[in-house]
Amino acid sequence: MIRKIAEKIKGADAILIGASNGLSITEGLHLFADDQAFEDLFGDLKEKYGLTCILHGMSAQWPAEEEKWGFWSRLIHHYCGEYKETKVMSDLKAVIGEKDYFVITSNGECHFEMCGFDPEKICEIEGNWLTMQCASGCYQKLYPVLELAEKMAAKEQGGEIPSELVPCCPECGGPMKIHMVGPNFIPPAAEKERLDAFLKKYHGKNLVILELGIGWRNQLIKAPLMRLTAKEPNAAYITINLGEVYIAEDIKEKSFGVDGYLDETLAALKKESESFC
Repeated sequence: MIRKIAEKIKGADAILIGASNGLSITEGLHLFADDQAFEDLFGDLKEKYGLTCILHGMSAQWPAEEEKWGFWSRLIHHYCGEYKETKVMSDLKAVIGEKDYFVITSNGECHFEMCGFDPEKICEIEGNWLTMQCASGCYQKLYPVLELAEKMAAKEQGGEIPSELVPCCPECGGPMKIHMVGPNFIPPAAEKERLDAFLKKYHGKNLVILELGIGWRNQLIKAPLMRLTAKEPNAAYITINLGEVYIAEDIKEKSFGVDGYLDETLAALKKESESFC
């Protein structure tokens, strides 16, 4: 099957990449797990606040802004500021090669962009960790946060940052929040416009839809990608997900499902694609 998938990718006019939690987990970032990585990074906050996982901290109602940004700065510093490109991402880039592509992802840690994927070809549909917005949504503008988060992380103690580092909205003076799905979320309108333009450009052409680590219940990315596959006469649908591969009946004849580890599967695809050269 790996060779057939590699042949499909080789013959593609463009690749539409869909990515969710499975890719993050492969890179060592598990939002839902109370595992050793969570204990190592947030053990003190787990004890102090009863945090059960990273996602819990992301959605928590923190007692104070200093504590909210203490959590976020530590998270951003570790998974963004100290991030180095992983082999699974470098293998993905090798598999894509020089073909045109677009990425639609619910992962917010910005690893695609940090690995050299064109930010103009990425749609982070649930926002990302490296931008912030007014918490009340008074002004529909996003602001970069990495540099500030690194300053916060350097000063953070016991889960709190100094009050002078807490950001305020330049318009209303109110609190800021990381640009992630929730109350007053600013939708990624420009990113979706670019995605629509990409799909229009490759309508009717050989489009490969490459789905990475997305569970069968996912209605945000997986369901629309399967509908797109059904609608596009020359599309091929490839889904890679450990222990859970689901393909709708109406697209099975034009689909490939791989039940396996993302890192191993992408490494095999890279090796197979190199044999065509």
